[in-house]
Amino acid sequence: MSNLESFRNETRDWLEANCPDSMRTPIKSEKDICWGGKRFEFASDDQKIWLERMSSRGWTCPTWPEEYGGGGLSKEEAEILKEEMSRIKARPALISFGIWMLGPALLKYGTEEQKKHYLPQITRGEIRWAQGYSEPGAGSDLAALRTKGDDKGDHWVVNGQKVWTSYADECDWIFALVRTEPDAPKHLGISFLLIDMTWDGVSTKPIKLISGKSPFCETFFDDVEVPKENIVHEAGRGWDVAKYLLSHERANIAGGGSGAQMNPASAARQSGEVDEDGRISDPILRADIARLTIDALAFETTLQRIKDQADGGQGVGAKASMLKYYGTELNKRRHELNMSALGSDGLLWEGDNPEDGDPARSWLRSRANSIEGGTSEIQLNILAKRVLELPGG
Repeated sequence: MSNLESFRNETRDWLEANCPDSMRTPIKSEKDICWGGKRFEFASDDQKIWLERMSSRGWTCPTWPEEYGGGGLSKEEAEILKEEMSRIKARPALISFGIWMLGPALLKYGTEEQKKHYLPQITRGEIRWAQGYSEPGAGSDLAALRTKGDDKGDHWVVNGQKVWTSYADECDWIFALVRTEPDAPKHLGISFLLIDMTWDGVSTKPIKLISGKSPFCETFFDDVEVPKENIVHEAGRGWDVAKYLLSHERANIAGGGSGAQMNPASAARQSGEVDEDGRISDPILRADIARLTIDALAFETTLQRIKDQADGGQGVGAKASMLKYYGTELNKRRHELNMSALGSDGLLWEGDNPEDGDPARSWLRSRANSIEGGTSEIQLNILAKRVLELPGG
């Protein structure tokens, strides 16, 4: 038996013994997601137990080094873990901006002290992070940010505002881009700072969305004192960290395009739209579902190929923009088709069951996919400039 076969058997046995039954069902709503953090309220004892068991093995971040709380798995072993979790329909034990955005940036640019302090807490779900990038007037043109940090010797005093800060009112810390050298060129003079949300001068205000829910906030900094050791990378070189982090953010947002948790074919059948042979009766709907399924499989294959290249040290680069653009457009198509398949049932907004209204709210939420993490227009500009080498305007 090869080492990988042995690893698969051990992993299968461990998952069977340790994954609670209630954690072997698809994530249907926000409450099913374990975000972690100091203020997080677990939806059930099983959700907490599942996080504790997975993090104790380092499997919330399976490929991170063991000395930073990760599992130390190879790319092949991590893929086996993913396959075995999928086989029993196990939910992710922890979903976190710390895992798929800040963590990779700290591994590349952080000091040894920062890695040892923050990364293990991220793997255990003890810190929930917010992203302080977009500002009023500096969303798509991120480098136009005006939040500033005045140098006071051993610390900066930060003043300014961020917007569209996901879950800021529930997060413990925020990683923020701050202009610390106002006379430097636009993409220089920006620093990447780690700020405790409980520090004096940090406040948040929720933003209501069309879906009726409010994951986004405005975040304000009023004379916030940030110690110099809370900078990642070098002063004035935060743009390097920001670009690297964005490539991970966009690749992960694009992952929604594979959309295993949204199945328009099942929705059509649940609505009774089948003929006597069990086929979806509407031929146009059937063709649309077939086309979407084929496109999703092709996208998932491409996504996995580029992830493999990244794991092999080739980097993601502008390919993240390609994935982000196509993945988010594909996810919007899926939600549109799901609503068509549900018919009038899809219009339900409230009902007796907690899940009532989820399809409509998810459909409305999907409209933001092509805005968050850089708009589709920004991704097309990046592809035109860096991949096709077309002249800029």
